[in-house]
Amino acid sequence: MGREKNISILSKDKTFTLTLILPWVITFCVFWLYPIIYAGVLSFTHHSTLTNKSIFVGFDNYIALFKSKVFYKALLNTAIFTFGTVPITTAISLFFAVLINSKSAKFKEFYKTAFFMPAVTSLIVISLIFTNLYAQDGYINIILKSLELPYPARGWLLETKTALLSIMMMDVWSAVGYYMILFLAGMQSIPDDLYHSADISGASTWQKFKLITLPLLKPTLVFVIFINTIKSFQIFVEVMIMTKGGPLNSTTTLVYQVYTNAFEKSDGMGYASALAFVVFIILLIFTFVQQKVMKLKD
Repeated sequence: MGREKNISILSKDKTFTLTLILPWVITFCVFWLYPIIYAGVLSFTHHSTLTNKSIFVGFDNYIALFKSKVFYKALLNTAIFTFGTVPITTAISLFFAVLINSKSAKFKEFYKTAFFMPAVTSLIVISLIFTNLYAQDGYINIILKSLELPYPARGWLLETKTALLSIMMMDVWSAVGYYMILFLAGMQSIPDDLYHSADISGASTWQKFKLITLPLLKPTLVFVIFINTIKSFQIFVEVMIMTKGGPLNSTTTLVYQVYTNAFEKSDGMGYASALAFVVFIILLIFTFVQQKVMKLKD
């Protein structure tokens, strides 16, 4: 009798648990699993959005993808953007977090709010503001001209040598505050007793940072690098608003190529789906390599 009662209680607990997670499961299946499977099927077809008809073409989309010069240009631009912004953003965010977290720092709440403001501002708004700043007659060129320093005469976003760099600088500026807050949260979880012991031992500020702060902040550091890498690899809004991949594909990226093929071409959905899966596989491999590297450093 007691055994049957326990089984009945366990059954009710499972039913209750399944009821709680059911909304999430439905959301995952409808908005994530089904689109992924559907995109996988589309990647092997020639799909027309005008007629909504698909013709099976096997690996033709993938073959065309790896023969495309634009794909390799987009891959190179995405890699430059990722490897150029992630280390700089991480270093600057950590630097400001250490400064604000120090006991001698004043107006901490003001600086937190000021640095975090771009993170809660629409990326479209930020992109439009910087488009004006980077223009031929924008404030940046006006300042450089007044200082008699070299500047792109046609504007920063219309030169192939400066367009991608301009977007990268804007991305670093807008992302620093968000990751700074994450680092601050990680630092506040470090026990003060460790710093008191280091002070008694006569440790310098650099020694305390190197031997206490940095090792205990490693989980936060790894998390920041992971999410920043994925975010940078998926850059789209900035390119869409500021340059549309130009000039001469100097700022086109993988995700932007997915968009242009999927929504600006009537027969490019299959090719875009194949490209999206290639991006997914590249991110998967890159994340796996990052995890292995981080584990080797432990």
